[in-house]
Amino acid sequence: MELLNPGGSIKDRPALFMLQEGLKSGVINKDSHIVESSSGNLAIALAMACKIYGLKFTAVIDPKIASANLQMLKLYKANIEMVSEKDQNGGYLKTRIDTVKRLCQQLPNAVWINQYANPNNWKSHYFGEAEEILNQIDRKIDYLVIGASTSGTIMGVSRRLKERFPELKVIAVDIVGSVLFGGTSGPREIPGIGASTVPPLLSPDEIDDVIYVDDYESALGCRELLEHEGIFAGGSSGSSISAIKKLIPTIPDGSCVLTLLPDRGDRYLDLVYEDEWFEMIKKRHFNRNVRRQENLTLQNAV
Repeated sequence: MELLNPGGSIKDRPALFMLQEGLKSGVINKDSHIVESSSGNLAIALAMACKIYGLKFTAVIDPKIASANLQMLKLYKANIEMVSEKDQNGGYLKTRIDTVKRLCQQLPNAVWINQYANPNNWKSHYFGEAEEILNQIDRKIDYLVIGASTSGTIMGVSRRLKERFPELKVIAVDIVGSVLFGGTSGPREIPGIGASTVPPLLSPDEIDDVIYVDDYESALGCRELLEHEGIFAGGSSGSSISAIKKLIPTIPDGSCVLTLLPDRGDRYLDLVYEDEWFEMIKKRHFNRNVRRQENLTLQNAV
């Protein structure tokens, strides 16, 4: 239930840890201007942490940012740099990173946290929630199911858990349209999961399997969590729930499956919990499945 963190998401951990380690090493000082690419939870977490440490912060965001996230960044008095040009994979990640690099050349004392390559990203999870899980659990964990984006969470948690449970199966959840694990790039609506560029932190050899979900399945997972468990969670949480539903029929009875719920649902009110949007992606989901079935029928006929 990482959605219960002060900033509302799992990104509180890497934001605070990366800042603290940067301050310890001297890479960051009281005059530093922190710059980072994020249209979601990390931007909010960094805005909060920078406010605590009295540091300037600029968030490089894109048009897919949820209105609630944008409003929160403004409340934290973060500087906002909005990009508009998509990258070659149809996303905004590369454009955002290029903008960060430009700002670091222009802004005095600019420091790029670089969540995509900073080892303190995955270490925050290794020493954070993974350690907390091991202190609380009283049985063997068989499967770890976690959504991937920067890959900090899945890398950090899996590395720590595998030290105690070497046979642990690590299952990454990716979204249709993401290129993280060799998928075809395409439009994605839900932020916080998947990516249009493979981050340096990702180590595919440490992943046992990948389960793909689409925007509809992610949103459906969120709504089912709310309906059956009373948990008001965000898009990547729903992605993991839907992935687990796909996993369960393929694993032995009695298996222990661990997942994390990374963020709250209030930042997705205009997406996941908006009925008109939900119906739109539902139609897209079923139309895609119909086309896939028609293609299979044609291939079999040939």
